[in-house]
Amino acid sequence: MTVTIDDIRRAAANIEGQVVRTACTRSRVLSKLTGAEVWLKFENFQFTASFKERGALNKLLSLSAAERAAGVCAMSAGNHAQGVAYHATRLGIRSVIVMPRNTPFTKVRNTRELGGEVILHGETLADAQAYLEAELVGRRGMTLVHPYDDPDVIAGQGTIGLEMLEQAPGLDTLAIPIGGGGLISGIAIAAHAIKPELRVIGVESVGYASAYAALRDGDVPIKGGQTIAEGIAVKNIGRLTLQIIREHVAELMRVEEAAIERAIGLIAGVEKVIVEGAGAVGLAALLADPARFAGRTVGLVLCGGNIDTRLLASVLLRQLVHEQRLISLSIDIEDQPGFLARVAGRIGESGGNIVQVHHERLHRGHAKSATLEVLVEAQDEAHARQIFDDLQNGGFTVRKGAGGMEFE
Repeated sequence: MTVTIDDIRRAAANIEGQVVRTACTRSRVLSKLTGAEVWLKFENFQFTASFKERGALNKLLSLSAAERAAGVCAMSAGNHAQGVAYHATRLGIRSVIVMPRNTPFTKVRNTRELGGEVILHGETLADAQAYLEAELVGRRGMTLVHPYDDPDVIAGQGTIGLEMLEQAPGLDTLAIPIGGGGLISGIAIAAHAIKPELRVIGVESVGYASAYAALRDGDVPIKGGQTIAEGIAVKNIGRLTLQIIREHVAELMRVEEAAIERAIGLIAGVEKVIVEGAGAVGLAALLADPARFAGRTVGLVLCGGNIDTRLLASVLLRQLVHEQRLISLSIDIEDQPGFLARVAGRIGESGGNIVQVHHERLHRGHAKSATLEVLVEAQDEAHARQIFDDLQNGGFTVRKGAGGMEFE
């Protein structure tokens, strides 16, 4: 069982006009920042904000009349669920999605609103899959639309590679996220059929480096744990996708959570678009090891934009701290009228903007003294340093980094 360029070209013809042919454009700012020519494929602009629609739709279009009548099922806690539900409903096919019980309610609601019937079962995707295979496939005769380990799904994802090399024929490197492996498998087959010398690099989060572990016969343990890139937090890569990765992927990179966070923030700040953690790992790889990509023409797939708004707010706030555009200062003052105004005036004269202030009197110092915990917005690191120095030169005792916010 394999996938060929002809399969991918057929998939492109099948899904044409039913999914968005997303833009692929050069980012001047990210290119300058990384030292590579960076091209972005905006798959977060699909209707369900994820590339998963392509593979799901291609699989659905391959079904016989009897299979359509019996309906389809899938196990997913996110983007695949929405892609299957949306296109199955649009095609008049019943879809049942099995999700772990701890799936965020927003994802459950979105899947239902797109027409999928949701069954909450088990604590993990493995539990959901076991139930699906026994009950929905085994007893009810429904067809499984696998999230990645299926030739039709892989061919559908491969249409991204066709489009990228049509839109940016100068690409010589692709840095593609790996979860279960469906996305990178399809893209790599398409890319190498068109441009055999093109270098394909797979990117995983450090906690869920399933391809890295599988290529070493399981000698490397999967760490697991919390990750901002939950869309690629897959402990077991597919059998078919692993074969394709062995043949087509030149190297694997594992990126830390901090690099993924920074990439999300940069894409929001530079490109003015929202991506989820999985969609940002390609850029995270460039940020983590710019020398590896220097001078190359690199294609990145922003594969999804379904990030929780509270998490996004936290990431963007932390990005401001990382860039020294938000600093926290502890300032000792006399507990007398007018001192707060003096501090605020000095910060204002320095061009800083006070975002938050807390007047702390219950400390171990003198009863007539107090501490101001001030959160200040600055233009950049140099401006933050200026604000700090101006306060010190004004006679105030200032400490940096209260509340975990710190600048060098």
